[in-house]
Amino acid sequence: MAAYEGSFTSALLLLLLLLLSSFRPAPGRPLTGYPAVFNFGDSNSDTGGLVAGVAFPVGPPNGETYFHEPSGRFSDGRLIVDFLMDAMDLPFLSPYLDSVGGPSFKTGSNFATGGATILPANAASRNPFSFGIQVAQFSRFKARVLDLLATGNKNLQKYLPKEAYFQEGLYTFDVGQNDLYVAFFSKTEDQVIASIPTILSEFQNGIQRLYNAGARNFWIHNTGPLGCLARVIASNKNESDVDPLGCLASRNRAAVAFNTQLHQLCTTTTAAQLLPAGANLTYVDVYAVKLDLIANHSRYGFKEPLAACCGYGGPPLNFDSRVDCTVTANPCDDTSEYVNWDGIHYTEAANRFVSQQVLSGNFSDPPPTVSFVAAADKSKLF
Repeated sequence: MAAYEGSFTSALLLLLLLLLSSFRPAPGRPLTGYPAVFNFGDSNSDTGGLVAGVAFPVGPPNGETYFHEPSGRFSDGRLIVDFLMDAMDLPFLSPYLDSVGGPSFKTGSNFATGGATILPANAASRNPFSFGIQVAQFSRFKARVLDLLATGNKNLQKYLPKEAYFQEGLYTFDVGQNDLYVAFFSKTEDQVIASIPTILSEFQNGIQRLYNAGARNFWIHNTGPLGCLARVIASNKNESDVDPLGCLASRNRAAVAFNTQLHQLCTTTTAAQLLPAGANLTYVDVYAVKLDLIANHSRYGFKEPLAACCGYGGPPLNFDSRVDCTVTANPCDDTSEYVNWDGIHYTEAANRFVSQQVLSGNFSDPPPTVSFVAAADKSKLF
């Protein structure tokens, strides 16, 4: 049985590689000049979707550093996606699910929601908006936009993307962390790693659906070092699983395995090109940036690489799963000294650092001929 399962997994991975082989990005495409951004993911890039969708409480002190009030983001300030928009000189993305306050979707929309997984949600899921649902929401969004544009209503045109933006825009992705996190509740490390091809099959299906809907420019972040999150470390009962950085080695090995296969899916090519010329896909190694930040935090001006800025319990992790950040509402005195905000998510300072590294182009495959930062508004990043 074990040999059969191994053969089946290898065959499935090979099939996925062939299916995604067509997504070879045009080398050297500079990441500038996109008129709109359409984002998909989880809480790492959620700008208010979960709050709007299920009234999830993301109260103070979230948002205190930049917005000076809760903004629907799981951070004290801006996320990587916000810095991306800033660098492109585009306004922050409005959540697709938020209909209050007259949101503008002129330059894109954000379909990401906290807790989202790539795999479809089940009865035990806290978030119904899995990646497949987000893709379906995009399809509905595009169809509705085109219907409204066809009416010729000038007022509506102020708030909606032009039809051409759906092909010219940038489609960004940061999802998969929750699939690994949840899988460890019921699976061994080997079982989690064995499930990765199934997860990536679902991701590939979503990418293909978006391509069929007109998407041509894909910007895909891999998943970060899961084992270095305070929530994950605090749940550990096996001291031998702790690495020299204080992170859980098993979780990081799973993240590396996920990223390795995702990278292969994003970059592998065959003689038969299933997609026409003009499709661009960029794989971004966020894991490397985040792990470097944690390992060399002092060099980059941070004092606490793992402890939560807003948590409960004091050193070493300042995290208690029974006491949420919004319950204590008592963050650290200087958020810029902390990498981790609430045990799961990063501070604005850490997100800024990651954005600077990512937008340099040094962690992109293929690398752009002109770095994003060189052509963007650097004053908003540094």
